[in-house]
Amino acid sequence: MDVRERGVVGERAVGAAVADAGRAVAEFDDARAWLAATARTPEVMQPLGAEVWVFDEGLARVLLVRHPWRGWVPPGGKVEPGETPREGAVREVFEETGLRVEPLPEPAAVAVRSYAPNHAVTLGLSYAAFADDTAPLTPEPGQPAAWRRLDEPWDSCFPDDLARIRRHAARLAADRDAHR
Repeated sequence: MDVRERGVVGERAVGAAVADAGRAVAEFDDARAWLAATARTPEVMQPLGAEVWVFDEGLARVLLVRHPWRGWVPPGGKVEPGETPREGAVREVFEETGLRVEPLPEPAAVAVRSYAPNHAVTLGLSYAAFADDTAPLTPEPGQPAAWRRLDEPWDSCFPDDLARIRRHAARLAADRDAHR
């Protein structure tokens, strides 16, 4: 079965995931090789995860949500049928924080991880966006949202996320400074 022949995720989502994985600024967990191997085991990419690293304009803070058991994580979740990972990520930010964001053209990262205990690993795409950190947040019940400083640690079941997000913020700052 071709990697694009999917029941739940769908051809459009998988095609977009493959394209975005190839364009991602950073790769973790040998994600591109893992993605190539899913052509032989197509059920592996269920569910497909997407999140947004939402930064303030000064690149000093990132928007996180407090998941009940994952701790502080970027807003994101499962890509729903009929949407691409980018569309799913934007929807999740709105659902979890009330903010509407427009991700930057280049995906920030592609990774392979398990999003729940006892679940198999799956592909996760991370996008980056900027938002006004003074805009009111309307988080989901039981899942507060807050701006967290990048120079301070936070509790998360994904301990590598802070360093990954910091590196991406530094890259964005360097790119911005180079274009001034």
